[in-house]
Amino acid sequence: MPLAYLDYTWDDIVPIPQDDGGDSPLAPIAYQDDYKTAMEYLRAVMSVEEFSDRALQLTADLIFMNPAHYTVWAYRARLLLALKKDLEQELIWIEEVGEQFPKNYQIWNHREVIVDKYDNPIRELPFIEVMLELDSKNYHVWSYRQWVVRRFDLWITELDYTDRMIENDVRNNSAWNHRYFAMFGKAEDVARTAIDDEIDYAKTAILKAPQNASAWNYLLGVLKHSNRSLSEIEDFCNDLATLPTTEPSTDIDMDQITSARALEVLADIYASRHEVEKAAQAWTLLAEKYDPIRENYWKFKKDQTIQRFAATA
Repeated sequence: MPLAYLDYTWDDIVPIPQDDGGDSPLAPIAYQDDYKTAMEYLRAVMSVEEFSDRALQLTADLIFMNPAHYTVWAYRARLLLALKKDLEQELIWIEEVGEQFPKNYQIWNHREVIVDKYDNPIRELPFIEVMLELDSKNYHVWSYRQWVVRRFDLWITELDYTDRMIENDVRNNSAWNHRYFAMFGKAEDVARTAIDDEIDYAKTAILKAPQNASAWNYLLGVLKHSNRSLSEIEDFCNDLATLPTTEPSTDIDMDQITSARALEVLADIYASRHEVEKAAQAWTLLAEKYDPIRENYWKFKKDQTIQRFAATA
């Protein structure tokens, strides 16, 4: 890639090399020559706090060579503001960089700084949607969206947006997380009817994929945040995880339990009602058959519950 910063004159600058630890460093980093030279110039201009077009171009070249370099991004932001550059043009430039390096956190941190100064979100949600079309679970993009929503009070769009994202992929944990943010991020007190709607929404999604942890986590989170009891969804869980009437065995029909998460919730409900035998049966099923990867955890819960109630008997 041609380095545009070299189109400027740098004769007045004495490059500052990186100090790797003296003349015989133990483990010097083998940077490419172009990057090493550009960084030497950057250290020099930063040392005298030079705010110039050549310094700005130098940061652009360095970012394309190493988009994760926080110091370069931070200095670029200072340059833009000191030089009173057109911030919309910077947003357009960031979009180009973002499409090439979508998983890089520094891009989104920089955009936040620029948009905050620009004080206009008109480009933000469309750009975010483009980026999430490339990767619908990009954590950095979702995190940035939350900042934009808070900063510019754009809450009204968010539930509809998560509807579309979840419809496209019911297992998109990032979209479920954002839905929770949209529900409770602005106001702690949410109308009971709205909570009822969200509970029904999560149940519908769970029925599409009963083992999907994302929808279950959302459902349980809504109940907990609203101080609603797990017993409200007991019948729903029973439809997905009917305990056998006999002792657990390897002959249990798999169709009786279509969701390990439903069985987990039932166990907690039984324990809360001091129905220790039924809770222990559910945890045994989880440990031995339906979630054996967490066998030790389920056995621990079972043993702790039995011991606790034995001590109070």
